[in-house]
Amino acid sequence: MHHARGVLAGVIALAVAAPAAADWAEVKQRGALRVLYVYDEKRPEFFADKPGVAPGFDHEVLQGFASLHKLKLELVNVPTWDALLPALQAKKGDLVAGRFTVTESRRKLVEFTNEVFPTRNVVINRRPKPPVTTLEQLRAEKVGTIRGTSMAEAIAAAGVPASNVDDGLAAGSFGEALKSGRVSAAVWGVESAIALSREDADVQIGVFLGPPGSLAWAVRKGEPDLLRELNAYVDNVRRTQTWSRLVVKYFGEAGPEILKKARTP
Repeated sequence: MHHARGVLAGVIALAVAAPAAADWAEVKQRGALRVLYVYDEKRPEFFADKPGVAPGFDHEVLQGFASLHKLKLELVNVPTWDALLPALQAKKGDLVAGRFTVTESRRKLVEFTNEVFPTRNVVINRRPKPPVTTLEQLRAEKVGTIRGTSMAEAIAAAGVPASNVDDGLAAGSFGEALKSGRVSAAVWGVESAIALSREDADVQIGVFLGPPGSLAWAVRKGEPDLLRELNAYVDNVRRTQTWSRLVVKYFGEAGPEILKKARTP
């Protein structure tokens, strides 16, 4: 908890100290859109940059945006999730993308585009244990998560005792942590849970935590022109078959239906 407050304070300080944002005009003059992201080698469904690996859902959508505006897409890899917003405020990139969840705490610091992809936090565990279907069950588990993420926030909001939380998991290590017994349950975005359950038949999806949410792209406050251009493109993609095609490509034929259920309050 002290660490989370320290990170938040650091981001606010950077936001205050950062110079005025250049916005869309500077992006066009530069001829490049710089994208901040965390590369999750084992869960690259949203953003990948390695040869032989599909680009990822967000990456493909942003490639379309960059192509439309005749921009180069510059990828700026950030090592950890809790370093993304400080990097954005320090102007190391123009936006954050790649499975980035909209939260109220983040809204205080940045502006989000319209929804790029639906999400919802969900509890996962492995057979032969029964699925975790209640909050009471969850509070008795050793729950794994990643520090500085929306999943960690959801676990705290669910009342899981801090002593039962392991927030030192690395991105993409949920499956291994469950297999090894390091944790008995984990909280992850439903989109990642779907992908993991397709790979490991013993992974089971349990209770949802909190209301339906959104994955979106984040830009600095005070950059309305860039935000407007991104929103226009996202809204257009969501109205076309491109969005559905990408969902099936990265999450399988059942992906659209599972995501529909996750949207149900």
